[in-house]
Amino acid sequence: MRDAVTNLIKTYDITGRYLDRNAIDSLKSYFDSGAARIAAAGVINANAAAIVKRASLLLFDELPELIRPGGNSYTTRRYAACLRDMDYYLRYASYAIVAGDTQVLDERVLQGLRETYNSLGVPIGPTVRGIQIIKDLVKAQLVAAGIADTSCVDAPFDRMTSEISERDL
Repeated sequence: MRDAVTNLIKTYDITGRYLDRNAIDSLKSYFDSGAARIAAAGVINANAAAIVKRASLLLFDELPELIRPGGNSYTTRRYAACLRDMDYYLRYASYAIVAGDTQVLDERVLQGLRETYNSLGVPIGPTVRGIQIIKDLVKAQLVAAGIADTSCVDAPFDRMTSEISERDL
């Protein structure tokens, strides 16, 4: 897993360039946001189980057909798998928040997701909606914890939803 710093340096190294003003500004932004990103990860860690539980309740309230007979989360096993996946999305989003870079999502979450979901018949719409709900809940938790700038949360969740949505699952 790489962070924003190593990705930036790798990009400049590949092209054989010194760090320019844009690179320095990017590094400054990364370090300036470090405390907020770490605080966000701390809030997520302290509230992960509650976030996943609340997200699942909201998702199933919004899309009750998922837990009805024939729904993708109908059996106990499938319901547990849904909660497990929501927890994965939250955990890996927290890694990306700390890293200040979404590449970990490509390496650990998004690669192979298409094939897995296709083989299991997992509907993509509810998955995307679940990720959006988690994002909203995380942002609310951050505000409640006194973290006014929640923008560090956007990139990881938006990356997951856009990547999953763009794929023909």
